[in-house]
Amino acid sequence: MRTSVYRKEHFNAAHRLHNPNWSDQKNQEVFGKCNNPHWHGHNYEVVVKITGEIDPDTGFVVDMKDLSGILNEEVIRKFDHKNLNLDTEEFKNLNPTAENIAVVIYDKIRRRVDPKYDLKVTLYETERNYVEYPAE
Repeated sequence: MRTSVYRKEHFNAAHRLHNPNWSDQKNQEVFGKCNNPHWHGHNYEVVVKITGEIDPDTGFVVDMKDLSGILNEEVIRKFDHKNLNLDTEEFKNLNPTAENIAVVIYDKIRRRVDPKYDLKVTLYETERNYVEYPAE
């Protein structure tokens, strides 16, 4: 019985979308107000989906307390109330777009979750803008 379980968390973070290989004009044209040199912030929602077989002994796919702990260690503590460009190693040289943030979160969680489970990360940057990784 393959079943999916979900855990949702949130974090607040500032960032600036900027490509250092481009001129200021091109960065402004491509990223608009998201290129503000004084940063801007989002209230991110991250949803982690894990799919696998239900364990007959526990009735769980995974222990949600364990998943919550992984998310707190790998995402919330590292990104919440941070400037992603300045305060995190992950985005020192990686543009912190929603797409890149979702991939970074996925990679962090994937290392900690048994490979027998399928994993998907959905990251809401706003109520109307979100990304999923991996794509279907």
